[in-house]
Amino acid sequence: MQLEFWFEFASTYSHPAAQRIEALAAERGVHVAWRAFLLGPIFREQGWNDSPFNLYPAKGRYMWRDLERICEAHGVDYRRPGVFPRSGLLAARVACRFEAERWLPEFVRRVYHANFAEDRDIASEEVVASCLAAAGAEPAAVLPQAARPEAKAALRARTEEAARRGIFGAPSFTVGDELYWGHDRMQDALSLAART
Repeated sequence: MQLEFWFEFASTYSHPAAQRIEALAAERGVHVAWRAFLLGPIFREQGWNDSPFNLYPAKGRYMWRDLERICEAHGVDYRRPGVFPRSGLLAARVACRFEAERWLPEFVRRVYHANFAEDRDIASEEVVASCLAAAGAEPAAVLPQAARPEAKAALRARTEEAARRGIFGAPSFTVGDELYWGHDRMQDALSLAART
């Protein structure tokens, strides 16, 4: 059975998950389906208008240090971004519209690296284009399609699907109807997928 990896480009803990999941899944013979969605609408349903790491400063301080430890432990490049959260809307439209493309996982990793290792503005079309090019895609062909109404509708539908399936944060992993939330549950999700 495949594992679905639900990620949001503004999500801190999705950065190490995105960098690691493909290699870990390959070791177990598990197929990963990459599922971009937006946390903003889900947070608003919970009454939040910002990241909980900004709303609750003690939690935010812990998260930044925890993320630093995780990235260091797993050899993932990391530098705290100067702006948090950054909008990943354009990148998410690209990832949702082109999720079946072979270059998609590398594109996702490049966007996370741009945000959480290089402190670049991933809301910028120029940055997204550079991530596409580095992943082997053609920005001139991809970006116009990501701006089309169909791409916007697809991302909206994917976000609604995430909410229906009980996803409330990122990264999340689903194996059938089983939901795992957080980078620290990725191994458990992979183990289940490998057994089914």
